[in-house]
Amino acid sequence: MVAISKEFNWHCAHRLENHRGLCNNVHGHTYVLKVVMARDDGELDDKIATEGMVLDFSELKRVVNKEIVDKFDHAFVYNETNKDSKAIANFLKTQINQKLLGLPFRTTAENMVQWIVQELNEYFKTNKSKFKCIKAQLYETPTSCAMYESKYKASCKPKPKLQKRLDDI
Repeated sequence: MVAISKEFNWHCAHRLENHRGLCNNVHGHTYVLKVVMARDDGELDDKIATEGMVLDFSELKRVVNKEIVDKFDHAFVYNETNKDSKAIANFLKTQINQKLLGLPFRTTAENMVQWIVQELNEYFKTNKSKFKCIKAQLYETPTSCAMYESKYKASCKPKPKLQKRLDDI
């Protein structure tokens, strides 16, 4: 299987309700997201414009920015199932018109990285695309990250044309 990876970053605030430490307070991070993409068949594209590519990096950048980064960047990301976090979000929106992103879970890096992979894969599925996000890492700090590897596994059998080139080596 051939795969590609691209890195993205954004700034946002959140809180971890019921956390026993400082993270119960509203605080911010500079998140770094690394996504790994592959095609359904594990192969490279054979179209003339993108021959030899899994996915054009500029297209990956456009999709991840639109579907993920633009939603998170400079937002208060909150658990929309938690009464206190919803109250904070309501204040931020109604009193000082701040950007919000409500998620249906506690906003840990572990939960968010799973959600990100699911959102990207849903986008590609809805658009009848051959691409899948097979793995992602979400760094909350330069030394701490959560990783998620999707259950999706691409085929790794080379195309006959490529196999012939490999056999000639």
